[in-house]
Amino acid sequence: MKFATRGWLVLLVLVVPSLSSRCAEVTATIEVDRHESRLASPANVVVWLTPIDSPIPKVPPRPNVRLLQKDKQFSPHLLVVPTGTSVEFPNLDPFFHNVFSLFNGKRFDLGLYEAGTRRSVLFDREGVSYIFCNIHPEMAAVVVTLDSPWFAISDSNGSVVIRDVPPGRYRLHTWAEQLALRSPTNNGEIISVPAERYELGSIEFHPIKSALTHHKNKFGKDYPPDSSNPY
Repeated sequence: MKFATRGWLVLLVLVVPSLSSRCAEVTATIEVDRHESRLASPANVVVWLTPIDSPIPKVPPRPNVRLLQKDKQFSPHLLVVPTGTSVEFPNLDPFFHNVFSLFNGKRFDLGLYEAGTRRSVLFDREGVSYIFCNIHPEMAAVVVTLDSPWFAISDSNGSVVIRDVPPGRYRLHTWAEQLALRSPTNNGEIISVPAERYELGSIEFHPIKSALTHHKNKFGKDYPPDSSNPY
């Protein structure tokens, strides 16, 4: 089965019979053509559902969420959090960092802050935020903020399992950093899903250039050469 479109948001309708009170387990497999698999992994694809006929339930923010800065890297590289979650950015390196995001999603600039200190950002709107450091161009991360509680992240084999989905109709959304859906023809396809379990089958992607590569600094300019940065 193929799903499509190049954008970060993909809409699909899942029809779940309302006669059963049991929750569904929705599964899928992310696949990259074997000839292109060396260019991108099927891991870390975010898949989530939003209900059509009922309000999205209020999801409590995740507590104690941190995006560490260590060895000139963000850890973890990918975070998925409910809308309203505050994310802490501790600086564990022995030099300054300047974390910022000026693209889609949450826009912010934490300014310079030194080793051993931390700052926080409230991710109060749904979207994808690309995170960078204004000093170190090799530092990049992604925070995906969702209103829906029904989501999953594909594992190293491309396996996706969304659990505890109540019966009803849903839209399916996907986001991937280095992948785009292969076929543009099936967007909006209607699928009938049993209440207990439904297998979406294979969702096929092809590699694309990551938005995190060759980015500009927070002033929209190229980073200076490494020789000018003692850290």
